[in-house]
Amino acid sequence: MKLGPLLTGLMAIWVAAAAQATTLKLAPDIDLLVLDGHKISGSLLKGADGIELERGQHQLLFRVEKTLESGHATPWNSPPLIVTFTANVKSIAITLPIIRTSGEARAFAHHPDFQLHDEQGKVVENQQDRLAVSASENFERAMAAYNMQGRTASVPRFAQPHTTGNAVDGDTLNFASGDYPGGRVLQLWYQQVDSATRQRFVMLLRALRTG
Repeated sequence: MKLGPLLTGLMAIWVAAAAQATTLKLAPDIDLLVLDGHKISGSLLKGADGIELERGQHQLLFRVEKTLESGHATPWNSPPLIVTFTANVKSIAITLPIIRTSGEARAFAHHPDFQLHDEQGKVVENQQDRLAVSASENFERAMAAYNMQGRTASVPRFAQPHTTGNAVDGDTLNFASGDYPGGRVLQLWYQQVDSATRQRFVMLLRALRTG
């Protein structure tokens, strides 16, 4: 594959999208599970302090991971939490309360208290809910079902059938496999962008393969 034209085409698509992007800032204790109906790989987010979102409506499924101070260090995960919001600012951060003890963890699990704030500290309007699933359940499938139920934070269009990574001439687009320079970043970008941007990128790949 001719990497020069590929990267040039990708950068053109990326710059156009980034011009109106919102940065979602991720604290170390936030584990992002599903974004806009798509499962997010933890390995792709490892070490990242934020991701770029296009302007418009988004839905996150995440959980809080903490080490509690209860005599000895105790790992703790919150229930999976859902938040739906519209990105129309420069950056958005999830603001959590202090969770250090088992009592504070139980209180948060019973009544999750978090907010979204923009770069100026203003609250970003959002809808919140929690996802009732077992630890072994497929989060992506569970979110698709949730979004069809008309719940508080449901977004029906994120329930449409999809597969993470579309196929190009029978090959799965898996940039993180090591075949592409900067594959980890490229895979994360591909999972975030809308279907129209994906389609343009797929067409670019096809043109390069036949060129």
